[in-house]
Amino acid sequence: MPTVITYDTDVSAVTEENLAGFFVGWPSPPSPARHLAALRGSYRVVVAWSGDTVAGFVNMIGDGVLTGFVPWLEVRPEFQGRGIGTELVRRILAEGAHLYSVDLVCDDELRPFYERLGMTALTGMGVRNRH
Repeated sequence: MPTVITYDTDVSAVTEENLAGFFVGWPSPPSPARHLAALRGSYRVVVAWSGDTVAGFVNMIGDGVLTGFVPWLEVRPEFQGRGIGTELVRRILAEGAHLYSVDLVCDDELRPFYERLGMTALTGMGVRNRH
């Protein structure tokens, strides 16, 4: 029987222990403590739960008035391929539906995923501090 996934916008139950196992392949992943601080400091967050395991999350930072930015969408490897990432993006975009713009930056191979969810490609610039 497939595991039931529930979604919540309240991060008060999320602990550092819930956040182990994310950022697979990142050269310098954030510690669970920094990860939790980032989620708690975000404008909006949607967490996917499988029982008491965090299966995935997405967050939005922004001013809450006109703009939002989605820096992270992560689904644990063992939960990938089940539509969790799609549902997380749908829910975070709904959380920001009142905003003038919601932007994110992604690698080229991920563009079709976000385009299927109604996003369009933009030109952007960035700096990555990977040390």
